[in-house]
Amino acid sequence: MPDTFKLAGREFRSRFLLGTGKFKNKEDLKDSIIASKAEIVTVALRRIDLEQHENNILSYIPKNVTLLTNTSGARNADEAVRIARLAKASGQGNWIKIEVINDSKYLLPDNEETVKATRILAAEGFVILPYVTPDLYIARKLVDAGAAAIMPLGSFIGSNLGLRTREFIQVLIDEIEIPVIVDAGIGAPSHACDAMEMGADAVLVNTAVAIAQKPAVLARAFAQAVEAGRAGYLSGLPSAQHTADASSPLTGFLFE
Repeated sequence: MPDTFKLAGREFRSRFLLGTGKFKNKEDLKDSIIASKAEIVTVALRRIDLEQHENNILSYIPKNVTLLTNTSGARNADEAVRIARLAKASGQGNWIKIEVINDSKYLLPDNEETVKATRILAAEGFVILPYVTPDLYIARKLVDAGAAAIMPLGSFIGSNLGLRTREFIQVLIDEIEIPVIVDAGIGAPSHACDAMEMGADAVLVNTAVAIAQKPAVLARAFAQAVEAGRAGYLSGLPSAQHTADASSPLTGFLFE
């Protein structure tokens, strides 16, 4: 059977999610989605032209792709809820990535306000993917609130630093029964591969692809890295050790 990614009752072939911000032009965005075969993309509601003008970002997103509207710009739960409701009312669907950020220096998510927004919107039938600083207690609250997945940050958003919160993400992977999608700070395909080898269910990347010299090429590389990391995880990777262990026996050399 194919190793599909199951989320909110739906199955996806790709475990690579792509964000749509920071691209220098929309053709690069479209080419990156196609090259990576991403099936879920995030878009900020404030970047969607609700009057459907010619340059609307939605016209560059393939029709078969699931739109995950994010609440970028929300500073508290009330604002996140308002943005989510507006997205649904304007025809963008009910899949929402909750982002509540009230910190202009480090752009760290407000976990408690995120839980509040998740509880309200999940009760209204939204499919909620909350973006959080990895914390086991918050993750458990989000599960209880009805989140469809947990999206812990790997490092500061847009930093390309990789998995600086690795050990905390591993705790969520080990302890939380809903999908864990690593988000923020993933700057190289090797970072994505590492996250998948840990057992993450998927990876979301935006900045690294958007600002690359060849965005579509890097998007495809990320998708391949996600596939490789997932295969490595499913293979049952051997544990590391700190002594040598020869791959060929040291006895019987030259028929001795």
